[in-house]
Amino acid sequence: MTAQPDPAQHPMVRMRGVNKWYGGYHALRDITLDVGEAERVVICGPSGSGKSTLIRCINQLERHESGEIEIAGSALSDTPAHLTRIRQDVGMVFQSFNLYPHLTILENCTLAPIWVLKTPRKLAEERARHFLARVQIEEQAEKYPRQLSGGQQQRVAIARTLCMAPKVILFDEPTSALDPEMIKEVLDVMVDLARDNTTMVCVTHEMGFARRVADRVIFMDAGQIVEQSAPELFFEHPKSDRTRQFLSQVLAS
Repeated sequence: MTAQPDPAQHPMVRMRGVNKWYGGYHALRDITLDVGEAERVVICGPSGSGKSTLIRCINQLERHESGEIEIAGSALSDTPAHLTRIRQDVGMVFQSFNLYPHLTILENCTLAPIWVLKTPRKLAEERARHFLARVQIEEQAEKYPRQLSGGQQQRVAIARTLCMAPKVILFDEPTSALDPEMIKEVLDVMVDLARDNTTMVCVTHEMGFARRVADRVIFMDAGQIVEQSAPELFFEHPKSDRTRQFLSQVLAS
């Protein structure tokens, strides 16, 4: 794997002392994290460890109560215009696809570029077909989401994100809603994206994907980053007892 720049020197995402509460529940505890440009980071951990909350705070689907978050050097703020800009720069692929059922696949991919980026329709459609071809689903462009399998719908969701030309792509357990036979086709698309030096932060339990693609694997528990290292060190020489316990469970399943 090509050597990556030090994320602290070239941060695309920068988090300092980030905290998030849900009522009395402390979901994120003093998170400090840098994600470098073109770096691929996989976040793993047990349910309720704060993984999804962390990436949802990056694009402000969840508001953090304290601490600082920067995207490409720009600090997050609460102003609507700034949030709109941040969400253009930070794409997100959800586990539940979130496609509009009444729109065709092509229309799902062109809606945001046309209305948010003000891209001319013809150009938006050309780009959408390019990215649909990239995820090997161009022939489904005129169909509706209900006519596609779960794996196909998730590939459409990835293509839709790419149509916005984001600086960072966040993946929130993108294969967890899929049948086992459909997981590989989505992971193959994500592996292909990684070859393009796309900045990626992926929450997943797919440890084979983490070994193959990640520059860095982060283990979270109880709202904290417990351990982080390159994949070979993370899997072969975990430092924390909690990390070793987690790996023994997920790798045995």
